[in-house]
Amino acid sequence: MKYFRLDLLTLLISLFILNSCKNQDTVGLGVNTPGQLSGNFVDTSTIVVNTVPEDSVVTSGPLPKNPLGYFNDPIFGVTTSNMATDLNLPGGGAYTLPSGTITVDSARLVLQYADGFYGDSITSRYKVNVYTLNEKFNAGTTYYNTKQWNYNQSNLIGSLTFNARTHDSLKIFNIIAGAPDTLVAVPPQVRIPINTSFINQVLFNASSTVLSSNAIFQNLVKGLYVTIDQSKTTGPGGVFMIKPADSLFVYYRSNNGFTIDTAQIELPLTNFATQISHTYTTTIQTELNNTSTSRNTFYLQGTAGLRAKVSFPHLLANLRASLRNRPGKKDSDIVINRAELVITPSPGTFIPYEPIPKITMYRLDLAHQRTLIEDASGDPRSGGVSTFGGFYDPTQREYHFLLTAYLQDLLFGYSVDYGTYIGPIDINSLTAPTNVDIAPTPQVASRTVAVGSNKTSPYQIRLNVIYTKVALNL
Repeated sequence: MKYFRLDLLTLLISLFILNSCKNQDTVGLGVNTPGQLSGNFVDTSTIVVNTVPEDSVVTSGPLPKNPLGYFNDPIFGVTTSNMATDLNLPGGGAYTLPSGTITVDSARLVLQYADGFYGDSITSRYKVNVYTLNEKFNAGTTYYNTKQWNYNQSNLIGSLTFNARTHDSLKIFNIIAGAPDTLVAVPPQVRIPINTSFINQVLFNASSTVLSSNAIFQNLVKGLYVTIDQSKTTGPGGVFMIKPADSLFVYYRSNNGFTIDTAQIELPLTNFATQISHTYTTTIQTELNNTSTSRNTFYLQGTAGLRAKVSFPHLLANLRASLRNRPGKKDSDIVINRAELVITPSPGTFIPYEPIPKITMYRLDLAHQRTLIEDASGDPRSGGVSTFGGFYDPTQREYHFLLTAYLQDLLFGYSVDYGTYIGPIDINSLTAPTNVDIAPTPQVASRTVAVGSNKTSPYQIRLNVIYTKVALNL
């Protein structure tokens, strides 16, 4: 077998992929026929890659995680993510007020943290504000990240200044009617004080008609709008991930003339939607404005930010040219035994912000809809989901994708490249994957700066291909 190489950085192929069931290096197509002429190893840097915007994404739920934050990234620019939510009567139905004289002691809007915070948890201090919506949050409506919510900026009903402690549990008093209050531990969460005047207005002073049904109540309280106050947040900030359901807890005292008791009620939050915006730096905007030629650097960003478009026209042309020099032969003379795409984050760009833990790769079909690459499906020529790749290897500082079947089909003309893309994917896909996620997602906030077709860099994006020329008896 003869080896042929086009640049100086070859022969380093990943020995295993993180959290995969199979080793990528054991996956490939073998050829053992009398007509086999020779084998070649090609490492090419002739890849076209560009940064392009991510598609809009559905942010209404229920989603496992909802982004909330303000993050001023020195490379990418400013990302903001604000949340709209509904507010429901206790139990989600008709509500009867407690007897006696009611005095509200306090109220807390509770938002539980989910995994996935990205940003500065050390020096930044955050301020969150809560407003009322001017438009009704409709649970049956599909909302996208581009939705601009109409909220009452003059009606601030709650705020809190806090630090990012997304993995620290809290201890609070659990209020039990007719019994002593109990100190209990609760999962990591942010507890935003809400004005008691608001609680009295919409609940304890509301008419029996308003409290007779959840639908009538929601005509009065159209929903809540939660946002990070940019002017009062110090440092670069960050993006939190919030679990999909919680409550507005109200703590009150009831006096029936004989006894005074403390109690609590919960007004559930059952639906969320997020409004996400990105204001990019000049560096990013330059990349978005230049997509006609391959770029030295490309950028991937979560929260419906950025993805990369990639193609391999020069590799396929080179393979075909090598066959045309042999009269009587055609493209089907080649069997690609193994093809691996290697992506490396740009040195110096992953401190203090780590690269995206996992990325995905997909192609467009004739209707320009996202579809799986052959190697990410059940194609017998590939190892399937467990070896397809996309995991970030923090030791090698690389991502790997196996594209053997995909490139073979492009070479034979069985498949047409209507567009191939690389984009962020949720970290939850790291555990026991059963399929490859290719949909845009708001549930990951991290980002990656990767080396593109920069021929002066030893870390340039590369495609390692092992193929075999097979002689046909034509």
